[in-house]
Amino acid sequence: MINKQEKNKDPLELLLWSIAFPGFGQLLNSKYVKGIILIIAEFVVNVFANFNQIIVLSFHGEITGAIEQTNYQWLMFYPCLYFFSIWDAYKDAGGGEKPYAYMPFVFSAYFVTLGLIFSPKLTIFGHLIGPMWLPILSLPIGIFVGAIIRRILLKFGDEKSRAIE
Repeated sequence: MINKQEKNKDPLELLLWSIAFPGFGQLLNSKYVKGIILIIAEFVVNVFANFNQIIVLSFHGEITGAIEQTNYQWLMFYPCLYFFSIWDAYKDAGGGEKPYAYMPFVFSAYFVTLGLIFSPKLTIFGHLIGPMWLPILSLPIGIFVGAIIRRILLKFGDEKSRAIE
């Protein structure tokens, strides 16, 4: 149940703060325990995955170095943590009330994870893309697939979903 104070929050603002750092949107939604847990989880995964080093090396074009620094066992947690945090803050602020609105978020997490899995080997035009850029390039595909699946579910789903949309 959304109280009056939370309804005054701008769902887009909270979505953008969560993109900036998982847990910030929850703090702005006054969900302090959840926000602090997400911030701690993001910090732990970030440190153990060497994510900041991966980002720096990737921006410098040192993709092989970024791949060598990546702890894939830890970094695999990041996409789901990240997209859950974004969706949760957005939903708590009153966004995403339409049926299956979560699908683009879920499929973004799936496809970014797939991008990460294939990042040490997959090349585009003969160039390794790496553990930062390939997942980012996979994001629009996840959003698109999630939107398509949402449309299919709305079209062929139950009567209640079709009536709301």
